[in-house]
Amino acid sequence: MRIRIIAQIASILTVAVVSTCSASAYAKDAPANDSAGRPEIALDYSYLRSNAPPAGCTCFNLFGGSATFTWPLKLDKGQFALVGDITAAHANGISSGGYSLTLSSYTVGARYLPHVGRSPLQPFGQVLVGMVHSSGSLVNGGSADVPNANAAFATNLGAGVDIKTGNHIKLRLLEADYLLTTVDNGKNNIQNNLRLSGGVVIRF
Repeated sequence: MRIRIIAQIASILTVAVVSTCSASAYAKDAPANDSAGRPEIALDYSYLRSNAPPAGCTCFNLFGGSATFTWPLKLDKGQFALVGDITAAHANGISSGGYSLTLSSYTVGARYLPHVGRSPLQPFGQVLVGMVHSSGSLVNGGSADVPNANAAFATNLGAGVDIKTGNHIKLRLLEADYLLTTVDNGKNNIQNNLRLSGGVVIRF
């Protein structure tokens, strides 16, 4: 299991490196960053590292995808944008009980994109809040200790970097987020999730 996970992560990093090299070569002839922001939608592959309740099973991995819509607000020395994010990830074989879990988060918030001049690279940072929905045998065991296991508060703090490859397409080289969820688990009702994402950004 661990070897397969390492292989998947290595594959993602390889694709990111190849994409960066290709995009950098293309970016020499590509226009500089726009003088005004554009609405965007990002379609990403996402990897989550999550934890079970204290004294329960160990941490585990979830795999899935995310869609993020961005609407620019202002452009000056840096650009602010409204962000809406939907992420869904799934895991099987959690702990010795072989439990399953599907975790879906729905968050909205603000993103800051610093001014980078003519560079094709665009870093960003964001703060989002919303809710998370969980399903699967890990949380739907009928326990009285998990009354809100299906829906709970979530917050998403993170940063990432895109590279422009054309007027309408960017590549999301990496986005790293700390996703805090508060699903009842009969212990401390807190889950600390690391989310790593990468994919394609479509600009309108």
